[in-house]
Amino acid sequence: MATTEHPPPSRLRAWMLQGLSEMGRSGGHTGPHAAPEAPYQGRPWYRVMCLTGVDYFSTLGYQPGIAALAAGLLSPVATIVLVVVTLAGALPVYRRVAEESPHGEGSISMLERLLSFWQGKLFVLTLLGFAATDFLITITLSAADASTHLVENPHLTDTLHDKQLLITLILVALLGAVFLKGFLEAIGVAVALVGVYLSLNVVVVAVGVWHVATAGHVITDWSGALTAEHGNVFAMVGVALLVFPKLALGLSGFETGVAVMPHVKGDDGDTEEHPRGRIRDTKKLLTTAALIMSVFLIATSFVTTLLIPEKDFESGGPANGRALAYLAHEYLGNAFGTVYDVSTIAILWFAGASAMAGLLNLMPRYLPRYGMAPHWARAVRPMVIVFTLIGFLVTWIFDADVDAQGGAYATGVLVLISSAAIAVTIAARKAGQRGWTIGFGVISAVFLYVTVANVIERPDGVKIGACFIAGIILVSLLSRLARAFELRVTSVTLDAMAERFIRDMASRRIRFIANEPGQRDKAEYRDKIEQIRADNDMPEQEDFVFVEVTVTDPSEFESGLAVRGEVLHGRYRVLTLESSSISNALAALLLHVRDETGRVPHIYFEWTEGGPFANFLRFFLFGQGEVAPVTREVLREAEPDRARRPRVHTG
Repeated sequence: MATTEHPPPSRLRAWMLQGLSEMGRSGGHTGPHAAPEAPYQGRPWYRVMCLTGVDYFSTLGYQPGIAALAAGLLSPVATIVLVVVTLAGALPVYRRVAEESPHGEGSISMLERLLSFWQGKLFVLTLLGFAATDFLITITLSAADASTHLVENPHLTDTLHDKQLLITLILVALLGAVFLKGFLEAIGVAVALVGVYLSLNVVVVAVGVWHVATAGHVITDWSGALTAEHGNVFAMVGVALLVFPKLALGLSGFETGVAVMPHVKGDDGDTEEHPRGRIRDTKKLLTTAALIMSVFLIATSFVTTLLIPEKDFESGGPANGRALAYLAHEYLGNAFGTVYDVSTIAILWFAGASAMAGLLNLMPRYLPRYGMAPHWARAVRPMVIVFTLIGFLVTWIFDADVDAQGGAYATGVLVLISSAAIAVTIAARKAGQRGWTIGFGVISAVFLYVTVANVIERPDGVKIGACFIAGIILVSLLSRLARAFELRVTSVTLDAMAERFIRDMASRRIRFIANEPGQRDKAEYRDKIEQIRADNDMPEQEDFVFVEVTVTDPSEFESGLAVRGEVLHGRYRVLTLESSSISNALAALLLHVRDETGRVPHIYFEWTEGGPFANFLRFFLFGQGEVAPVTREVLREAEPDRARRPRVHTG
């Protein structure tokens, strides 16, 4: 490929783009979800589970309060429905995702493999929009709830009661600053945070259950009010099924659980193609996390509903967004409650860190590869700045309100789980597993119902998701337009026959003819040579090699180029290539031949019929169009030195 002298980058630019070339090859980043430096040198699954836990378990900070607001006295029953859906629906789906996508790509990668061309890219961009909604709202919601715990602490409430928005913005900024510095040893921090937080919650739940058990009237008062409000058990279950979508925040964490798979140690005999130990241990991770969370969800919804007055859950109430902290202060004193607040703030902030790492893992994996983001989008620090600024905007729009962000968060979570359920259903069908196909199909229907119900009930979630989707698609298409003439062939490999053709021509002027293959009969090649000679006034003895490019998936942006040589009809030498773009493939071949032989090659075209705008659209969407001028433009951008630039001729 062409080599160009560039001035040394400034210190700021070098710092911002540090590690860009390595990330371009590996897609890595610094954060909780970063790929390990050496393959399969991971940690035991129960330690890696804590990376999932900082996202999953931290929802206990706000889930009981949101459940109480959504379901009222019915909160424990609705939470049991949530747990059933978790264990019988989401868990089997993501155990299968771990099998199908064992390198941390998740369900989006599964669906990407099932769909091709532009419809596949647009579908993936749509899912990325909802994933961005999920992760970004995790950052802002977790920071907002952390600030709620800080503001409502009895020791600080008088000082900070009107500073919640400012505190939330500071927490988001601090998160961005940490990732700009570099985020290391995430697993060790996560283990400590999760261990302390769950231990404190065990104490709060145990004390809450003891108070419920010793104050006998609490249960009778609750059951009496529940019966008076809803009648029989069947009516209660029916209403619980209807309000259950509002509790969908309790399903978060599964996508993160798959994303952290590269950290799981697995077995010594694991290979890149068959990491059986990693898959097995990731299933243990997902199952254990789901069981722990299920127990806590039921227990916390039970004690908070029975022990906290309903009015205290409402916006501005002392239990809003911090139900368990309310119980910690109420029954264990302000000293213990403050320790609980600190632990909750820490794990909620770290959940934002986990979400930021998820974004840094997800976006560079797809957008730059699609040509739908600038090259610098593979670097960590510029993306951290972009996501932090978006986090500021979301926090300001929602005024750091936990309840207001719940709909958008639930929508992102549910769309990702629904897409995962559909992906594993298709995978089971392709594998001929009829029973699993039916089972996953039923699970998909349940999650689609929950998603639709959540969107109808809280359309703000899908509106926020639509904004992210529109933004991603608009920026992606503009970036693709801006990079339309970029040389995007990552490597050129010639087979033995193709190398022989190039070697034979190296001692004289190297001439190629770009040919759109038709019948590939003798007359086609004979007529083409005669036309080129006539148009360019060349003598009979001039020698040519034909180059024919077959367009594969024109929506792909970067790919390697394999060149095969063949002799047709006993005399015509032909190089055949497959690529997403004819012009890019030809430009890459010409530069490769120039670099290998030290001679500047020439290539000859015939003009293509059609208007310039229509031909540009054909090139942009389908990799074809007016090939000659586009090939020259790609060469001009790739090689600014005119003397070394391959020559393009048209006739």
